[in-house]
Amino acid sequence: MGTAGQLHRVGMELVPKRKLHLLSGRTHPELAQEIATNLGVELGETNLADFANSEMNCRFGESVRGSDVFIIQSHCMGPHRSVNDSLMEQWIMIDAAKRASAKRITAVCPYYGYSRQDRKAQGREPITAKLVADQLWAAGANRVVSVDLHSGQIQGFFDGPFDHLTAMPVLVAYLRQHLEGDVVVVAPDAGRVKAAERFSRHLGTDMASVYKRRRVGESSVVEALAVMGDVEGRQCVIVDDMIDTAGTVVAAADQLKGRGAAEVWALATHGVFSGPAVDRLKNSVIDRVVVTNTLPLPPDKQIDKLEILSVAQLIADAIDAVFEDTSVSEIFGGENQS
Repeated sequence: MGTAGQLHRVGMELVPKRKLHLLSGRTHPELAQEIATNLGVELGETNLADFANSEMNCRFGESVRGSDVFIIQSHCMGPHRSVNDSLMEQWIMIDAAKRASAKRITAVCPYYGYSRQDRKAQGREPITAKLVADQLWAAGANRVVSVDLHSGQIQGFFDGPFDHLTAMPVLVAYLRQHLEGDVVVVAPDAGRVKAAERFSRHLGTDMASVYKRRRVGESSVVEALAVMGDVEGRQCVIVDDMIDTAGTVVAAADQLKGRGAAEVWALATHGVFSGPAVDRLKNSVIDRVVVTNTLPLPPDKQIDKLEILSVAQLIADAIDAVFEDTSVSEIFGGENQS
């Protein structure tokens, strides 16, 4: 056979160009924009809209084929919107990205909805935190990123990688800058003792805790019954994962002041501030309230004693680590796993 009839195959290695797409729902666009700025990328155009019958729709403004897509949405209320609207909107966006051939889809949930419904407290109850995880997976999410879950076991509800971030570095840095004198870190109930221990270790302070109980059949009514630890004449910092109706922190603060505490601060990652929370905090003995911006807080909830810290850089660092396939837990020295 002559050489003219021979075929020569030239081996080619295609190196795909990876692209990061950052998209945001309508719940907390300010945080999403801050994350985008920290990453040095533009937020993608989502064209989210509501039809007359309240059904939602979206259409991305550019192709996401073969891209690493990160969809940011905190699961919370907003003007004329419910927590369920926030969830549904994120699921719809994930589904759109999946059908547009995104290579990998990460649901970024700074605040994870229904996180307190992580077990059956009584018979015939749902485990809605698991349902939320199932719906994220069913919509097409390959991975979830969230901040300071109410319960760490929620990570196991999702059938894929789950990156659990913590706002502790931001909160600890703030306390180091502003605290003076004799300080004690306080757990508002037995469930937060481990978190309080971590804060006290980083700050080099003592620790105390408050014993509380909820009235049977009244989930929002909290009774703080006793303080364990020496708080007299000291600056007390109550640490919790969230402040919702503020019943827990206000009851704990009353106990601490009753035991002679010189000053009481309330510190939490998530400022949910639902129902009577703002009035309770405003009229309480708490001297300062510190939360992060995982949730949007409208002007009417931003009282004088409130300080809001940003977690945008932490979330941006985690997104960058996921995109680059490097360790997320190394950002936190492994403390996000405990």
